Amino acid sequence: MTSDSPCELIYRDDSLLVVNKPAGLLAVPGRGPDKQDCLSSRLQREFPDVLVVHRLDMSTSGLMVFARGANMQRRLSHLFHEREVKKRYVAIVAGRLEPETGEVNLPIIADWPNRPLRKIDAELGKPSLTRYRAVHAEARGISEHSPFDGLRANGFFETTRVELEPVTGRTHQLRLHMSAIGHPILGDALYGDDAAAPRLMLHATELDLLHPLTGSPLHFVSPPPF
Repeated sequence: MTSDSPCELIYRDDSLLVVNKPAGLLAVPGRGPDKQDCLSSRLQREFPDVLVVHRLDMSTSGLMVFARGANMQRRLSHLFHEREVKKRYVAIVAGRLEPETGEVNLPIIADWPNRPLRKIDAELGKPSLTRYRAVHAEARGISEHSPFDGLRANGFFETTRVELEPVTGRTHQLRLHMSAIGHPILGDALYGDDAAAPRLMLHATELDLLHPLTGSPLHFVSPPPF
């Protein structure tokens, strides 16, 4: 990686790269000249054949896979489309998550009048499934104007560290699903409250896939920075 990039290169070969994206950096270019600095463009300075396979939200950190060349992009995209890539995230959500394990099966659709927001829509939404497992609960200090007044107890509110597995891969799926069941991810400016944490507390922590060329199993882990 170049010296101006804070991104950690986890793995590289002639077929793919795996990179640890920091929070606050776009995965791909956005609209406008002020949104051209992104992870994919930084990688392409050093690896000109790098192509995008999947994305993470700008506020989300963690593991991303990039293809090297169009053939590998097709193969990796097929793996993602067929749900043969296993992804696991770690998040910190508001409240005590009960039951401690479960599924959120709520269909998602774009909220066109309020883009880039998504919403739950039982009739028109695309099937969307998230599995979760609570790791542990903890108490955090609460400010006077916190949105978590209903969770207030002696100046603290409860949170839960949770592992999330997106079975489907809809835009904003994890953020929207956790908010929909009453446990928004801390720091979420779209579906929660960005004042609750210094960043979106969501990190792509594990990736499992078969190498698109050799078929060998690949397993990558990136511990959450929070």
